[in-house]
Amino acid sequence: MRSCMLRHFRQPSYIGANSSIIGTLSQIDLIKYQALGNDYLVLDMPAPLDQVVPLLPVMCDRNRGLGSDGLLTFEPWSMTVRIFNPDSSEAQKSGNGLRIIAAHAVLDHSAGERFELHTQSATNHVTILSKDAAEVVSEIDIGRPSFRAADLPARFEGEPDRVRLHTPTGDVEAMLVSVGNPHCVVFGQPVTKQRCLELGPVLERDEAFPERTNVQLFEVLHRRRVRIEIWERGAGYTLASGTSASAVAAACMRAGLVDDRVTVGMPGGELAVRKSDEGTLIQSGPARRVYRARVDLADFS
Repeated sequence: MRSCMLRHFRQPSYIGANSSIIGTLSQIDLIKYQALGNDYLVLDMPAPLDQVVPLLPVMCDRNRGLGSDGLLTFEPWSMTVRIFNPDSSEAQKSGNGLRIIAAHAVLDHSAGERFELHTQSATNHVTILSKDAAEVVSEIDIGRPSFRAADLPARFEGEPDRVRLHTPTGDVEAMLVSVGNPHCVVFGQPVTKQRCLELGPVLERDEAFPERTNVQLFEVLHRRRVRIEIWERGAGYTLASGTSASAVAAACMRAGLVDDRVTVGMPGGELAVRKSDEGTLIQSGPARRVYRARVDLADFS
């Protein structure tokens, strides 16, 4: 797939030598997007990240702040994305976050139909399927899933088909999947918000996962459709997650429960996931711009 980068954006010359000037800013411009109910604040760089990131627990709070599932920063000159959770931790990847940045690149930075987005864990190919004034439907190559425990990382040996984990409400069986970030896909549990709220925080911080993990419960409806509930590392219960949808699809494909094309239903909506001829996971779905805002950082301190 050819890359169509934004040639007219360059890194500003004042980044680096004059970064202290950036660090003194008290106001920032944010744009909120949502993808299947998974919402993020988008911040174009350059910006005073050293000031912004510590404020995320308040900024992302839905009662005391702006309300969001995290912050995405975007460098249009390099097409680089960074992902921050509401607890100020940095994530390796977000499927919905990538589609949101793809929409932002198209709507605000005149990106073309095909380009690449770079995260700390991978380079992801993007194809724009459709767009209007505020919404973009895109297809993102999430990459090849790994079932090696070391890739999450997790304290198990090799590439286990299933692992057993102990919780206060009973043992659970799960498959370990990495799609650039870690996932614990739980088998045989009720796919309800209540059960997700019970298991999610316990499994996220289980000693088997030294860097914590995302958690999913799933139900196969038929060979082309599954339904899931999601507990997101660093964010908690969430309506939708692109990498969670991809991880569950990969686990179900490996277990022979679904075909190589599957629709993943989440509380926030549906995402299509397919396996390419090269074995990578391709997901497609929408992202929509919600609002623009200029905020004073002092309001969140």
